[in-house]
Parts: sequence; structure tokens; C-alpha cells
Amino acid sequence: MTDSSSPAATPPAPAAESAAVPGDAEGPAKPVEPKDEVVTTRHTVQRGEQTLSYTATTGRVVLREEVYEDGVFSGHTAKAEVSFTAYTVECLAAEDVHTRPVTFAFNGGPGSSSVWLHLGLLGPRRVVMGDVGALLPPPYDLADNAETLLGDSDLVFLDPVSTGYSRAVTGGKPAPYHGFQGDLESVAEVIRLWCSRNGRWMSPKFLVGESYGTLRAAALADHLQTRYGMYLNGIMLISSVLDLSSIDFEGQRNDRAHAAYLPFYAAVAHRHGKHPDRSLDEVVAEAEAYAALDYPWALTRGSRLSADERAGVVATVARLAGVSEDYVDRADLRIEHWRFFGELLREQRLTVGRLDARFTGPAASSIAESMDADPSFDAIVGPYAAAMNHYVRAELRYESDLHYEQIAERVQPWSFKDFEGKPIDVSPRLERAMRANPHLQVHVAYGTYDGATPPAAADEVLAKLRLTEQQRARIEHRTYPAGHMMYVHEPSRIAQSADLAAFVRRASGSRSSG
Repeated sequence: MTDSSSPAATPPAPAAESAAVPGDAEGPAKPVEPKDEVVTTRHTVQRGEQTLSYTATTGRVVLREEVYEDGVFSGHTAKAEVSFTAYTVECLAAEDVHTRPVTFAFNGGPGSSSVWLHLGLLGPRRVVMGDVGALLPPPYDLADNAETLLGDSDLVFLDPVSTGYSRAVTGGKPAPYHGFQGDLESVAEVIRLWCSRNGRWMSPKFLVGESYGTLRAAALADHLQTRYGMYLNGIMLISSVLDLSSIDFEGQRNDRAHAAYLPFYAAVAHRHGKHPDRSLDEVVAEAEAYAALDYPWALTRGSRLSADERAGVVATVARLAGVSEDYVDRADLRIEHWRFFGELLREQRLTVGRLDARFTGPAASSIAESMDADPSFDAIVGPYAAAMNHYVRAELRYESDLHYEQIAERVQPWSFKDFEGKPIDVSPRLERAMRANPHLQVHVAYGTYDGATPPAAADEVLAKLRLTEQQRARIEHRTYPAGHMMYVHEPSRIAQSADLAAFVRRASGSRSSG
């Protein structure tokens, strides 16, 4: 709850993008140097019998870059204004910074704000929206999050440039941040700046990323080490994708991705009644075994498969995935996931969710080749938008007339020019970070019904990391019976919160102040 009586809770003047100073007769108007716009409020949250008092700081911080022209330093120039929300416990003594962890959190996209991890899993307040079959109607609600990670770590939620309230400065270009390297460097700089300004260089430090945010987090661990000498205690990868080629169908001919998706298809088919006499574990285990050996072999054979061999593959893939043999045969043994979501329950005129395949929704057309919309995204976008837009003003007391961009389309096309001619794969950077830092721990969370970053694809990438057995022992894996945002499922949210808290305590040796 919010302690609105705190003097720090006084609302600031409405935040706006950089203005301009009126000109005079001798010249045009000059832009005003942007300044940080932040507001601090004080709150409490109940965690069992414990009352946790904390400070929330939210707003926008100016991101500056050192500029050199023809080899000459020309200034520390404002380039963007980045929105963030930081939560810190109030009972810290000066010496506690050595034991009190801080966790930097972001989602993915590219183009996603941090609202999902912020109000879905980690923060002290959370969205109340219901779940599959029991979704609540608008206007939804917010509740205290008794399982917040704030009990074990301070939290800083970051919105990359063009997401949330983050924007380029007036007259500035956002394009340099709409790509792998610019995004990486800007997020790293904000982390460095926050640690410096808040005296937290000596604190245990963690990153948590979701989806593309896992790719960012893995590369950030290496970048923070090599650029700033900032070594982390741990990285939490939620719905991991470190190598985009592991999930990219590339015009139907990336057989690696087709094999990786088969266990997911089998799990979804089971969820929707296609394997009525078998357990989920049994079905998924069979699909994993087939996807590991026989299926990849068959896909490499092409026309060299005999008629009997091809018929066997068609029958097995169709049975596991819950679709017809005719469909698999016409698909040349390769089911593409966007098409699968529209095909599995076609006879019921239903579309299956991509982010969370537990969800279904009415298909716009029962003869369409692919799904027209993701019913799982449709289910969550409204509650999170309502919650964030209310929360930031009513409880955090930050006011801005900018639109809070949950998913910013303007970042597209995202630039991967740094990988030109190479796979978009940051797993070597995670290897490097783990080799350089023998204390770096990694937590990986999978959603069984995640069709955006299927568990088998992520597991394959992690299994191929060039690490010793001792180094590999620093990676832990957890699976939840939900989707990409597994915390939408209440039992998964509670279990995942406990798993993340235990990971932070173990990786930092934290005794948790507060």
C-alpha cells in the first residue's frame, strides 16, 4: 500500500519532453538541456507476518554519451531519457550494501517495456486479471504482491529507449538504440549510472530478462564485465532465447527449429485433449526422444525417404502434434508454429495462443492458413495497460502525458548489423562471462506451453554451451505448467517467485535486510 502522507509523495510537475528556450531577434530558439525527472514515494507491503517498508523512485533519467569528433572530446551529450522504477528497502545501514542485492529487470520484444515482469511477477504490486477460463472483466485490479522479490533484493525496472516513457531527446534520433548493440550499450550505461549514483557497486548484482530480454541479459553480463569491470552474481533467464536460429523457421527450411518445436506441439495437443489416455510427461518424453533422433534424421533425408519411411514419420508427427496425417504430409513433414496455432483446433473454430497455448479464442476464419491474432496476448494486454497507467500516477505519483509504450512498434526493423553473415547467437558471450567470473550463477525458467520460446529450443542451446562440468553446475533449470509469461498462472507465479528468491539468496549469500 502507499503511504501518501509522506512528504516525498508530493506529485511533481507533469513530465514532458525537452522544451525549447524562446529565441530572440539574433537567433533561433535553443533547446533546453534535459534533466532527470523523478519522484520518490514510500510504501509498505505485507509478506506473511513481516511488514516490508520500501521506497519507490520512478521517472526518467537522462542518458548521456561521450561524444568525440575527429578524435576530439566534444562533451557528455544528452541522447535519450530512459524511464525506470526502482524499489529499495528503507532499513539499510551503510554496511548493508555489501549484503543487500539489487536486481535489474527488463522484458524483451525487441520493443517491450518492463511492465510484464514489473507488475506480473517481481514488483511489490501485481496485476489481478484472472486466468484461462476465468478472466476478469475491465477495469481489472491491482493487489499487493506478498511474493515480491523485493523481500530478497532491491529492484530496478528498466524501459529501453522508445518503450515505456523512454524517448530520444527532443531533436535526437532513436534509431541508434533500435538494434542489438545500441540497446545493449544504453541499458548497460543506465545500470552503471544507477549503481554509481546510489552507492551500489559493492552490492550483489543480478539481471533478470524475459524473452529477447534473455538475449540482452546474456550479452550484458559479458559487456558489463568487459566495459566497466562490473561482475554479476547471477542472471535469471525467463523464457530463454539466446540463439534466434533455434526458433527461426526461415521459410520452412530450418529443420533445427522444426525438431525443437515438436515437444511443445505434443504438450499443447495434450492440453487440448488430443492425448486423452496418456500423461503430459509421457507424451512430452516421447516427443523429445523422437525430436532428438528419428525426426531430424528424417528431415535431412528429403526425397531419399522411402514411401514406408515417410508414412511412418507422417503418422508419428501427426499423432504427437494432434493434427491430421494429411496436414503433416502436405506440410512436407514440417509444421510451422503460426500455422499450428490455427490448425490444432480448427474443427472447433478456435485459435490456440502463441505466448500461452493454454488460451484459446475464436478464429476469425476457419479456413485461414494462419492465426489472425494471439488470444493469449489479447487476454493480458488490457489488464497490464490499465494497471500500469493507473499505478504510475495514482500510487507512484509520476505524471507524464507521454503514452506508456507496452510494446513499441517504432523500434522495428530492429538492427542486427553486428551479426551480419552470422547467426544471431549470444551464447558465446554467456560462456565468456561464466569463464571470466567463476561465481556467476544462471537460472533458466521454461513455460511448458510457451510457443514463442519453446523449452526444447532453449534447452538445446544451453546444452551446447562450451563449459566444463563444474561451470555447467552453475546453471539451474525450472519448468512451469504455463506459457511465455508463466506468472499469469497463479500456482506457477507463486512457485516461480519462491524459486527466484531462493536463487538470489544462494547466489549472493544474502541474509536479506529489511
